[in-house]
Formats: sequence, structure tokens, C-alpha cells
Amino acid sequence: MTTTSTTSHAAAALGRSVWGAFIDGREVTTSASGGKPATFEVTEPATGEVLATVVEADDALTDLAVRGARRAYDEVWRHVTPRERTAYLRKVAAAIREHADELGELESREVGKPRRDAQRFDVSFSSAGFDYYAGLTETLHGELIDQGPIDTRVIFEPYGVVAAILPFNWPPIHFTKKLAPILAAGNTAVIKPGEQAPLSVLRLTEIVNEVLPPGVVNAVAGRPAGAALSAHPQIERITFTGATATGRAVLRSAAENLTYSTMELGGKNALIVLDDADMDVAVAVATEGMFYNQGEACTSTARLLVHRSRYDEFVERFAEMTRSLRVGDGLDPDTDIGPMVDATQQAKVLAYLQSAIDEGATVTAEGDLPDDPRLAGGYWVRPTLLTGVTPDMTVAREEIFGPIACVMVYDDIDEAVAIANSTEYGLTAALITVDHFKAAQLAERLEAGMIFVNNYLRRAFLGSPFGGIKGSGFGRENWHETLKEFVRAKTVRFPSGRAEIPTWPPRD
Repeated sequence: MTTTSTTSHAAAALGRSVWGAFIDGREVTTSASGGKPATFEVTEPATGEVLATVVEADDALTDLAVRGARRAYDEVWRHVTPRERTAYLRKVAAAIREHADELGELESREVGKPRRDAQRFDVSFSSAGFDYYAGLTETLHGELIDQGPIDTRVIFEPYGVVAAILPFNWPPIHFTKKLAPILAAGNTAVIKPGEQAPLSVLRLTEIVNEVLPPGVVNAVAGRPAGAALSAHPQIERITFTGATATGRAVLRSAAENLTYSTMELGGKNALIVLDDADMDVAVAVATEGMFYNQGEACTSTARLLVHRSRYDEFVERFAEMTRSLRVGDGLDPDTDIGPMVDATQQAKVLAYLQSAIDEGATVTAEGDLPDDPRLAGGYWVRPTLLTGVTPDMTVAREEIFGPIACVMVYDDIDEAVAIANSTEYGLTAALITVDHFKAAQLAERLEAGMIFVNNYLRRAFLGSPFGGIKGSGFGRENWHETLKEFVRAKTVRFPSGRAEIPTWPPRD
């Protein structure tokens, strides 16, 4: 059954003619000069119809947002005590919970993902993340170092204005995992959502501005805004999540101002099924790792490496699971996999699928597409299982960001590790084995920032470090040490009075 019902709040949000930028605590739907700004359209992936029109922030409008954030930092936020910031973050968490239904539907309609997943995971993570960092705010304190005649006081100071540049695939999650530690550490922010799906981030920004002082959190949308933020001289810290190629471009711009940056980038993650694997676990982990969120995830287990002795069994059972997945409108509670976020992403994924076939891979299983005429214009891609994939194929090397599973065979563990480590990426890897000692040994050999053993539970990362190595970026999010990503140490040295300070030049 497919439903098109909307909550009154989501319908009201989508009813506005133009979604603007949020600057100094208010929505701005004009250009920096007060005229009519450029806009872009956001489509509903399930139907292909226009969902909303959004202001495209140019350099001038982005500059207004940065200057507003700097003013709020200088005049208000830097003077707010850690205990007061804790209270603010608790209020933000409560406000997000109050709007959970609206936000879940809004995200589902703009991204295409099942509403049940948006509601249970993305939006709940968003509120929980603000509560988590609220509890850590008062733990970020300085140090006193005894250096004999000198006492050294180490102070952790916020940067000032932080730019948070987000992707489209988990908007409420990325909003929180960036913004909550930014605010907890005492910074203000300018947020740039993914242009494919900016609405839930803009709505979250609006909700947050009902709680926080004006200008503490600002948002600008559109592709030009990302470049403008990366190069802005008053941005003192950048946190970016997105494609590796885009991350490199951001870093090149940031280098001009020596702006410190965190990069959470792409992945081409391997799931290794060992010869002793519990096949029920292997198929369940592969299904979630590959197809959750339509495969539009940097953490997708797009490469499934299976020992030759278990290959046929795995392919048969995983093919059955692939065919059983329900593809449809994210508002339908029975949907497992929604559409791609837009026509560009759909075309990209289908091109990868065709390249795999052209290079010799075989489509062994695929799911059914919805037959509802209302969904005929949606950006659909069948969940697909490819076999006969080899490590040199394009689909085995490049990030697809869609529901295309590539199964490869290996003969011994050294070969599996070599294949797993053979890409430029290093975000995650997963192991399916009943031997935990063997898993621990293999985890040390895999070039990835996160290793999963007999699970792929990405919905419980809050509180543990999230991030990769190599082309998957640097920096860690979602845990207590993330707070220190958004402060810098200042050293203040005083005479201790415990000993005489040596002088120069020395005198006998």
C-alpha cells in the first residue's frame, strides 16, 4: 500500500513558496542587495515532481551569514558559560523531539528514504546527539602543568566561526554530528546542506533558532555557498562530509587561508565472509550493509568478498534476499528501499551498472520496481546483485552510492586482505567469522578507520569515533574527543614561586 498523507506541520513547511537562507536568526529570501536571488528546485525523488524552491546563496549572501555568525560569537556566544551552553543544547534536543514527526516526513520526501528509517534513526539520532554533547560541555576544561619555576596553564579556546558542509544522505544526522560539538565547544556556525536535499536541514536550522540567540546558527544553501565558505577568510574551521573529490577541492580552497579542516569522505568498503562464517549472520549483515539507505552511504559494504568454499551458498541466499526487498515510496510503511535522491544520482548509478555488465559482470538478482503510476517519474534503481566481479573492474574500485552489490570470490585470507586494501579508500571493513581471535588479527591488517565483526550496526555510533583513513579522510566524529576538534590550545605561563627562574645571559 502506498500513502500520500502528510502531517499538518510538514505540509505547512512545504507550503512556503521559497525556502530562504537563515541569517542572524531570521529567514532571508532576498539577495544580499535586497533584490530577487537565484533559486534552485528540489524534487521529490519518488515522483520526480518539484517539492520546493530554495534560495541559492551566492558569495555576497554567504558573506552576510559568516559575518552574522562572527558578530554573534563576539557579542554573545563566546561569553556564554559552559553550563549555560549545556542548557541551550538540552533545549535544542527537546525542540527536535517536538518536531520529530514533521522532520521524519520531510526527510523522507526530499531524500526518498523510508520514513520509518528517517524517523527511528536519523531524527532520533539528531535529538540524542544534542543531549550527548550537552552532557560533555562542562568536561572540556584546561590543564595546569607544573614545570618547576613556571606554572603553565593550558586553555582550550573555540575557533570562532565554523563552516559545516553537509551531504544529502542523512541530513538530520549530519546536522547534529557537526553542529552539536561546534556549539558545545563555544563556536558559532554556518551550515551548508547538500543541494539535493536541503529542506530538513533548513527546517532544523529554523527550529534551532527558536532556542538559541540570533546568529549563533546560520544556514545557506546551493552549490556556490560551499565554495564561498571554503575560501572565506573569517571561517576559522571547516568540517566537511561528502565525496572525496569534493573534499579535495574544499581543502585546496581552505589552504589559501590555512583553515583547519576535518574531512569525512567516501568509502568503498569490503565485507569479508570467511570460510567458517555463520551464513545467517553473513546474509543479514550483507543486506543491511549494502542496501540500507538505498546504498546511498559512504559506509555501504559495496564489495562482498566471499571464500570460494562458501561462495555458491552465499550468492544463492543473498540473491533471494535481494529479490525480496520492497522498493517504493518512502512514505509507504512497507518500503525497504526508496528511489535515488535525484535524476543525476540515478543516472550515475545506472551508468556504473552498465559499466559492470560491459566489463563482464553478471546481474544475478534484482528487485522489482513499483508499478504505481504516480511513481512513474521517480528516480528508481533496482537493488541489484552482481557476480563475476573482479578487483580491476570500475564498480570494484569507485564509489557507486547506490544499491548495487558486487560479490567477489577469494581463495585465502591474504588474498581477501589484499583486495580489501586495494582501493584509495579506508572507511570501514566488516568480517564474518565465528573465530573472534582470527577477527582481531585481521582487524589489524585492514586499512580502515572502523571494523565491524559479525554485525553492521551503523545506527549506534553515537559515543564512539567515526571516521576513516586514506581517501576516506581524517578526523573523528560522534564521540567525546570530537569536542577537541573545535577548540585550540592556548598556553599561558606564570612564575610558580617555587623556584628561581633562570636568567640569560647567566651570571656567576
